[in-house]
Amino acid sequence: QVQLVESGGGLVQVGGSLRLSCTASGRAFGNYGMGWFRQAPGKEREFVAAIHWADSHTVYADSVKGRFTISRDDAKNTVYLRMNSLQPEDTAVYYCAAELFMELRIATMTTETAYSYWGQGTQVTVSS
Repeated sequence: QVQLVESGGGLVQVGGSLRLSCTASGRAFGNYGMGWFRQAPGKEREFVAAIHWADSHTVYADSVKGRFTISRDDAKNTVYLRMNSLQPEDTAVYYCAAELFMELRIATMTTETAYSYWGQGTQVTVSS
């Protein structure tokens, strides 16, 4: 079992940057595939980025590729999402998710239902 706590959200202007953090409690964080998802008002939750547990292979949604970077520090039980060149359409609640021994398949890593553990979310608002 793992509990996830996100932090780092806030209000930022167009073109600005934020770094989200997700810290996990529990053991064996290094065995968890980690993902970031987001949900904008009135929309369904969507995949943003994921990082595999074994080789740190990363996957990104097309909408954030080149602007967002996911990384992990297993010694700190933390996964990060660095967000640059933020746009109003990036406004959403951002959720961290984890799955033990996530398989290395893009279709799995990008699917919400593949993750068993979720944080409470952190709000990101990009103002123009």
